[in-house]
Amino acid sequence: MSEDEPKLIIDDDWKERVQKEKEAAEKAALEKEAGTSTPSSGDTISGASEGSSPQDDDALPPPPASLEMLVSMLASQTLISLGQIPNPMSGKPEPNKAYARHYIDTIAMLEEKTKGNVTAEEQQLFSQTLHQLRMLFVSIRS
Repeated sequence: MSEDEPKLIIDDDWKERVQKEKEAAEKAALEKEAGTSTPSSGDTISGASEGSSPQDDDALPPPPASLEMLVSMLASQTLISLGQIPNPMSGKPEPNKAYARHYIDTIAMLEEKTKGNVTAEEQQLFSQTLHQLRMLFVSIRS
């Protein structure tokens, strides 16, 4: 090997370091969870965190509850009911216009009941979501 050629340095212990960092991060997350998440009597569904399986530990935590998430979930259910998204249980589109209408009506009811209590962005979310879902609903043939 001549002096002009760059030396190739192989770091053999990188996997071990990555594993240690991962374990340290998991340990820190568990300690943080144990130290800060002492729920009061009404904060959790009865025993949901106590009997969690090992699979649940690897899952991402759910997003925070918000009006946007609720509207998004109802819109997703509407799209499934319109056959635009395959049913997660069967993997096949299963149109059901009655349920689609129910979800659209539920979003409209939420818009009406929250009128005057929402931000401009939330009101725009309601308007746009309802418009798009209603247009899709009428465009789908029975």
